[in-house]
Amino acid sequence: MKTETPVTIRLKDYKQPDYWIKNTKLVIRIFDDYTEVLSELSMVKNESVRGLPALVLDGVDQQIQSLAFDNFVITEYDYSGEQLTVQPTADEFVFKAVTHIEPEKNTSLEGLYKSGSTYCTQCEAEGFRKITFYLDRPDVMATFSTRIEADKSRFPVLLANGNPVEAGDLDSDRHFATWEDPFVKPAYLFAAVAGDLVRKDDSFTTCSGREISLRIFAEPHNAHKTDFAMDALKRSMRWDEEKYGREYDLDIFMIVASDYFNMGAMENKGLNIFNSAAVLANADTASDDRFERIEAIVAHEYFHNWSGNRVTCRDWFQLSLKEGFTVYRDGQFTSDMHDATVKRIKDVRFLKNTQFPEDNGPNAHPVQPQEYMEINNFYTVTVYEKGAEVVGMIHTLVGDEQFHKGADLYFERFDGMAVTTNDFVACMEEVSGMDLTQFKRWYTQAGTPLVKVEERYDAEQQQYSLSFSQSLKTTPGQSEKLPMVIPVKMALLNDAGDELSIDCDGNFNPETRVLTLTEAETTVTFSNLAAKPVPSLFRDFSAPVRVDFNQAEGDIFTLATKDSNTYNRFDAAQKIYLDALLGMISSGSEATPAIVEQVVEATLADESLSHAIKAALLTLPSYQMLVDNIQQNVDAELIVKARDAMRNRIAEQFSAQWQQLAEQLASAEDYQFNAQEAGRRELQGLALGYFALMTGNSTALNAAEALYRAAHNQTDRLNGLRAVVNSTNRSRANAMLNHFYDSWKDDTQMVETWFSMQSASDGVSVDSISALMQHEAFDITNPNKVRSVLGGFISNFKSFHNSAGDAYDFVAEKICELDALNPQMASRFVVSLENWKVFSEKRGALMKAALEKILNSGQRSPDVLEKVQKALA
Repeated sequence: MKTETPVTIRLKDYKQPDYWIKNTKLVIRIFDDYTEVLSELSMVKNESVRGLPALVLDGVDQQIQSLAFDNFVITEYDYSGEQLTVQPTADEFVFKAVTHIEPEKNTSLEGLYKSGSTYCTQCEAEGFRKITFYLDRPDVMATFSTRIEADKSRFPVLLANGNPVEAGDLDSDRHFATWEDPFVKPAYLFAAVAGDLVRKDDSFTTCSGREISLRIFAEPHNAHKTDFAMDALKRSMRWDEEKYGREYDLDIFMIVASDYFNMGAMENKGLNIFNSAAVLANADTASDDRFERIEAIVAHEYFHNWSGNRVTCRDWFQLSLKEGFTVYRDGQFTSDMHDATVKRIKDVRFLKNTQFPEDNGPNAHPVQPQEYMEINNFYTVTVYEKGAEVVGMIHTLVGDEQFHKGADLYFERFDGMAVTTNDFVACMEEVSGMDLTQFKRWYTQAGTPLVKVEERYDAEQQQYSLSFSQSLKTTPGQSEKLPMVIPVKMALLNDAGDELSIDCDGNFNPETRVLTLTEAETTVTFSNLAAKPVPSLFRDFSAPVRVDFNQAEGDIFTLATKDSNTYNRFDAAQKIYLDALLGMISSGSEATPAIVEQVVEATLADESLSHAIKAALLTLPSYQMLVDNIQQNVDAELIVKARDAMRNRIAEQFSAQWQQLAEQLASAEDYQFNAQEAGRRELQGLALGYFALMTGNSTALNAAEALYRAAHNQTDRLNGLRAVVNSTNRSRANAMLNHFYDSWKDDTQMVETWFSMQSASDGVSVDSISALMQHEAFDITNPNKVRSVLGGFISNFKSFHNSAGDAYDFVAEKICELDALNPQMASRFVVSLENWKVFSEKRGALMKAALEKILNSGQRSPDVLEKVQKALA
């Protein structure tokens, strides 16, 4: 664990390195107690640099065996444990190093580490320096040749980036394999794997007729779970050719499943390494949500081959250049594969639940951060998801044809280069002729814009006006904010929900139906309207903004029940629920307003809605969304009380409909993963959950348990189990949980699900979580199991914010424990405490004390220290 005082890195201080690496030659020799790494770096001095400066290479926990320039041994050097400094004697040279590392002890899961019985790597963002000495920065791009040597019986599979060129046996029952990657790449895209893995083979024929070998590797007990990922990979490859004209370049594409992985997956050139939970699936063990997530992650990492690998980041401040663009691309893919509106609803729900609070908290930062202490802390929903929204707004503004021309120009102009977000935007400007200078504030200004809307109708003049004012609150390090470019996709409706023609004086594009705001205040007048219209604004969530519009309740109801834009219908229903809940919280009332029941009734009766859309319309806003909309002096108990009261009222008032839906939507057909069937199961699960909420309703619990027992797929199984676990019948819930574990304890992903089901259940206590972390199946060095238990607990609003307030101190202790093992993982749990200022005084004080406990508990990693210090500032 790095424990030195962290240094702040700033974008304004960027400069090119003094030396470039043209080619990297590696030999990785794996032994029982250590791994020997031989590196040869063909280097040349940067032409813009005068003199012959010292060569400073990154290198963490390296045991130096020998160093040399060409064939001359280096005897004078300085190694701090973090960086090696040597003095070259020529402008061009080969730097050679032989070092020893200990991947078996590498619990940080960065660099080369051991995942179970398999050795694998994770080098983004700065993990390669844990493998050997290097200029570990994304603007240094080189070709790579990698030879791996290991025991043949224990590690029969040896993989690295690129194409295989040689393999053979060595003495002492060892063997080797050599791989060459002809495409330049930064070190963060390096990958190597050694293990006893089963290979699934397939192939893909590109649009130019090239045959690509596709291989997915998994441990033997998981070999039966790779079919879906292979199919998703082939569909991703075809889609990228058809949608973006991007053909795969190497002769082989590989995916390896790892049980120990800090993130979802990694796009290493030609050799993607995946968290097992993000690639392994079959109907018995994966729910619909997991199938969709796996499909999206496979696509995301594959799409990175161009938006991230062939064209990469100049520096880590440009992280959203690849991640925002690629998240946008994988979102388009999922929309094309399934239901675009359902996908949009899920994306916006995630953004509002996670990114909006981040924008409103102490760790708020722009899509393009201006400084950082630990780059791992900036793999955030702001950089990824908000970054994707920024790309989507560009698409909205320039139009589909120009957007794809801009993408083509970007890929062609910068192929094999490390560039910036400005380069990406410049390509869009060049093909469209638009000036996006002001738009780039979305990259540099932190926070979520607030758009206030006021309406006025003049019956005599038959004119309707909308006045927009935008503002952006102060965020850490940014007090002065300028107006943003905000695209408002819109329509005007009559009372029946029909769209009206638009004749206005604003910056409105009739083809895209987008009104563009650029000023702090804008008033737009619409003419020739015989009656006051109902405005449907920000359709499909055309901009990631908060909207303050005191719209008439009847108009919102019209949108929630009749708007032809299904996303806005969902959004209006959410606003009705949200406003009702906020009113109940403010007054302390448990009475659900009548309009909530009217929305539920209209939704249940509407046969035109798909099952998935109906489920979305019937789902209440999350606890996090309620906190985010209150923003000060939040009373957790009142939030729980109000939301429970509304859920119970809906369950009681429509109990017959819930029972009918749960029964009607049951199916004995073989499992299929598609939009229609996934929607059916989702609505069935929601109906069953509402039905089972009725205290003492044995009919509902019997139905739920029957669904669990008879399930031939994981989604049905979890729908039944979840309904019982969240009921008041603890003995029945415990019996079913025990049955689940006994049935699936030999399956890693199912055990993780079993942990998650309990940590996310109503009423789970700190003692219960502590017991789960002592369970035989729990492993604190395994990120998936930590996320399943501790991550599930901090996301469980009721239990994490319990009346005793003991969860905060407990989580602080676990963050400190994790920090000594895996700082990257530990830092991600700090988010559970960082918004302490928005809560009531007593609760906020407890959360603050937990943060102070972390800060004062010893020397912390830069990952945790940066987040805690900002939270307390």
